Amino acid sequence: MTDVLSVPVKRADGRDTTLDEYRGKVLLVVNVASKCGLTVQYEGLEKLYEDKRERGFEIAAFPANNFKGQEPGTDAEIVEFCTLTYDVKFPIFSKISVKGDDQHPLYKELTTTGLPTTGEGPMRQKLEGLGLATEGDKGVLWNFEKFLIGRNGKVVARFAPDVTADDQRLVQAIDKELSAG
Repeated sequence: MTDVLSVPVKRADGRDTTLDEYRGKVLLVVNVASKCGLTVQYEGLEKLYEDKRERGFEIAAFPANNFKGQEPGTDAEIVEFCTLTYDVKFPIFSKISVKGDDQHPLYKELTTTGLPTTGEGPMRQKLEGLGLATEGDKGVLWNFEKFLIGRNGKVVARFAPDVTADDQRLVQAIDKELSAG
């Protein structure tokens, strides 16, 4: 497994980079979409970011259009939407694919950790019932799935899309990582 923080990514402004600048911090990687029923999670994510940022917490948002075309915008349009609608201050990266044949290498790494997805049951059942997910698929389930990376650069937890920013399972996992060094 490659170090997830060293995988090349692009900022929304087109600059090439990696997530290595977050090494030593606790990082929540989230695939996002502007036209999803879960889009309101931006509000909670921004609050979480503001509350914990000074302790070394960061969020990296990766727009993706993999689920029912719910992120059709350009990088500039996505940033504008997030800034104007939810006052998002955490970094938004360039739109990528989080599953399928064109899956971005970052998400290949994130989804091969073998970690169970906290809170996955209800969301998976709903999506399977709608024919939008298949049983046993270990890929990203939907928009707003979350991967928690510890200060050491290792993925330590994975959370289902409907696990919100104020869910105690997520908050406690973040706090545990923030306290660890």
